[in-house]
Amino acid sequence: MRLGLTGIWSIELRTADPSEITDAAAELDDHGFGALWIPGLGGGDILGDSERLLRATRKTTVAVGVASIWRHRPSEMAAGHAHLQNTYGRRHLLGLGVSDPAAAQSEGGPFRPLADMNAYLDTLEGAPAPVPAGERVLAALGPRMIELAGRRTAGIHPFMVAPEYSAAARKQLGEGHLIAPYQAVVLEEDPGKARGAARDFLGAFLGMKHYVQNLLRQGFTEEDVSHGGSDRLIDSVVAWGNLEAIGARIRAHHQAGADHVCLHVVGAGQAMPLRHWRELAQLNS
Repeated sequence: MRLGLTGIWSIELRTADPSEITDAAAELDDHGFGALWIPGLGGGDILGDSERLLRATRKTTVAVGVASIWRHRPSEMAAGHAHLQNTYGRRHLLGLGVSDPAAAQSEGGPFRPLADMNAYLDTLEGAPAPVPAGERVLAALGPRMIELAGRRTAGIHPFMVAPEYSAAARKQLGEGHLIAPYQAVVLEEDPGKARGAARDFLGAFLGMKHYVQNLLRQGFTEEDVSHGGSDRLIDSVVAWGNLEAIGARIRAHHQAGADHVCLHVVGAGQAMPLRHWRELAQLNS
């Protein structure tokens, strides 16, 4: 599945007024972004939200980044994905994640990430309309989940990672597998304001054990992941500054081995960040 070099990752493309979403998606399609990524947000009708975006666009891929396997039945996801692929020209990419122990416990089961994901993929493959390996990716962070993604999916969509992570993942996966990192973006040149906006969004994730563990694997320290994140951490996992600085971070991921970078504008308030997306679209030319 062709995603192009950059895409837009957006909460607003799931939560805003439907007419605003439709107009924004059509404009992003015209701007040449290869994919529009929407988050799981704890459940809901993510396939219906994907269809709204597919209906509004002509070329871009619509990707789920990502659906929790605890919030969506695999049989329903397989049937819905097949409908979208058959209706809209195979432009839908299904991203899956195991979330965390709390999500598993909420469904009354133990948390066995590799076994749980393997079982979910087995059901997708055994469905009346199976989801092909090339049309699904995993929110893999640790080496064992990356290995599973390499065996059973198109690749990985990691969250809160530096370009060095893309390099390590490419070394593990080898060529031929998709690496599509999430990249938070703050279009603000004042260091204090930019880092403040980044911390406002990422601070909550620094309280989640699995994200902290992955940051420590990337070489950050306990001090880096404390108190909302050190400047070193924020500067490594968030691209901030002017358009040139954002472009440099995108290139760093690509040079490290990433195929596609998913840009999430943070710090722009709750409205649809159209002005920021239009500015970022200049990087596609």
